[in-house]
Amino acid sequence: MARKSTPHFNRRAFLAGTAAGASLIALHPYSARAAANQVHLRLMETTDLHVHVFPYDYYSDRPVDTVGLARTASIVDEIRAEATNSMLLDNGDLIQGNPMGDYIAYERGMKEGDMHPIITAMNTVGFDAATIGNHEFNYGLDFLMKSMAGAAFPVVLSNVATEQGGGPRGDTTLFKPYVILDRTVTDGAGNEHRIKVGVIGFTPPQIMTWDSKHLEGNVKVRDIVATAEAWVPEMREAGADIVIALSHSGIGADRHAEGMENASVPLAAVEGIDAVMTGHHHLVFPGTAYEASGAVDPATGTIHGKPATMGGFWGSHLGLIDVMLERDGNEWTVMGFETSARPISKRNEDRSVEALVESDEEVLASVQDEHDATLAYVRRAVGKTSAPLHSYFALVADDPSVQIVSNAQLWYIEQMLAETEYADLPLVSAAAPFKAGGRGGPEYYTDVPAGDIAIKNVADLYLYPNTIRAVKVTGAELKDWLERSAGMFNQITPGEADQVLLNPDFPSYNFDVIDGVTYQIDLSEPSKFDSDGNLVNPDANRIVNLEYQGAPVDPAQEFVVATNNYRAGGGGSFPGADGSTIIFEGPDTNRDVIVRYIVDQGTINPSADANWTFAPMEEGTSVLFDTGPAAEEYVETVTGVDMEYAGDGPDGFARFRITL
Repeated sequence: MARKSTPHFNRRAFLAGTAAGASLIALHPYSARAAANQVHLRLMETTDLHVHVFPYDYYSDRPVDTVGLARTASIVDEIRAEATNSMLLDNGDLIQGNPMGDYIAYERGMKEGDMHPIITAMNTVGFDAATIGNHEFNYGLDFLMKSMAGAAFPVVLSNVATEQGGGPRGDTTLFKPYVILDRTVTDGAGNEHRIKVGVIGFTPPQIMTWDSKHLEGNVKVRDIVATAEAWVPEMREAGADIVIALSHSGIGADRHAEGMENASVPLAAVEGIDAVMTGHHHLVFPGTAYEASGAVDPATGTIHGKPATMGGFWGSHLGLIDVMLERDGNEWTVMGFETSARPISKRNEDRSVEALVESDEEVLASVQDEHDATLAYVRRAVGKTSAPLHSYFALVADDPSVQIVSNAQLWYIEQMLAETEYADLPLVSAAAPFKAGGRGGPEYYTDVPAGDIAIKNVADLYLYPNTIRAVKVTGAELKDWLERSAGMFNQITPGEADQVLLNPDFPSYNFDVIDGVTYQIDLSEPSKFDSDGNLVNPDANRIVNLEYQGAPVDPAQEFVVATNNYRAGGGGSFPGADGSTIIFEGPDTNRDVIVRYIVDQGTINPSADANWTFAPMEEGTSVLFDTGPAAEEYVETVTGVDMEYAGDGPDGFARFRITL
């Protein structure tokens, strides 16, 4: 039976009856100090779970201590015990993101009445409400609706509609736009009260680009802030005492722009919203992940003075907002609040990871069958590799893990275009490293030894269920595609030693390597584009010596680029890839293409061809970059880079020095 949140339960009275209990569980100060007509309400958030129920890495096929709703559930139990009243909410990106999600979508499927394992686990923990993230749409609307049908909690989403009216309040939304939860709470004197908690949800409008094949013609999307401005007053009119925004949208710019992806800051400014739960960025708030701005205070965990939180990703943290409410007549007023994020593990100085909680056995048992089936699924061998496939140096050198993706895409698209008008155009392939450390941590790398390749290894090479595409671009657009990709690197001053190489705000999945051409990256130049793809330095020229088959690329020359639906449809804002240049839309996922390529080849040779390098700089120029500690084993195999181990980096990473 599901363990439901019970905000009416007076834990203080219970604990007072047992000295042992009182010594083991410390109430939050708000609960301990609350007087008559004062209520401490603890709001808990999970976000970006991505099907991580077990503390298990299906790609490396081993248990881990850093992920899993089963671990987060143990924190939920602790936190509920510390507060008189509590609620548990989820901020989206639930049903996609690891091999269990793929197993359910591609192998088992979802029929009417089936339970998705992440929903089963959430029902077991006892969630009060949830919203929908952008990755919920990756497998199509039918799969999404069947997956969410089993939720024992309301699912809300206000800015996606099957039919639009004259404004948001006239829309026929895909899910309920909001819900008002009628709860019984206990005040400091032990008296019970009724309170109406409004919960509204939002997802990035960019889903229409990212999953256009599923959504075009089926749903329409609205701007997050405009939608909130329409619905929140109605929630207040309907009696909501407090309003919580579940924003599957990152903490971005202070100023609102129509259709912005990361809109949590202007969203928090909407009148009537009392608290904001954020996500999408896979970061932690409050904390050091964000810098302070006019509206954002990462130390106190506020946005526009309102409490906000972001609970990491994959169950790594539980976001917390503690609110002290006071009843005056028939109205509740927020008298004070605190925000925090509680982790399930910590990293020690020796790089080891220490679990802070054990798994909740009831949650594990609820999806044990699906876990076992996923293990069998990912362990199937599909071929062999003659050399290791790893991504430790994918951001600084041509790399085997990216090379194999490009090889497979070229193999597939060449066949698909063989009898078309595009058959004689130069064919190149764009691929990016998905697992390259960064926010994922020092173990977040592909590392497949020579020998058998299983499905788990292919899923490790290509994390997302993208489908394959081909676009036609000019030589000028091809160069600017690479200029956009080169935003991965900071500008480097010639002659200076040990400069930081990587731009921490640039995600690795936007670092496209284009195979089929050769080029160098001149780090002395500024980046032509910023991290969002906006043109900021029109005269910058980082990409030099760009050649196709030994001849300089003509700006007017036409190329076909093999890529994926995300990039081809405008994801990442790359020149030449805005949806209008697509010439081929494949029915197959890029992962399936890789599997078929490996099966066709039997044994693959993933050796990188060093088609790109950094341009040489004057003597004495060196840069530092951080990668996983296991990279030391492979450093001698990297070609085209003068590199040496330089000691420990921060947060468990290893540091390497590159002489340019």
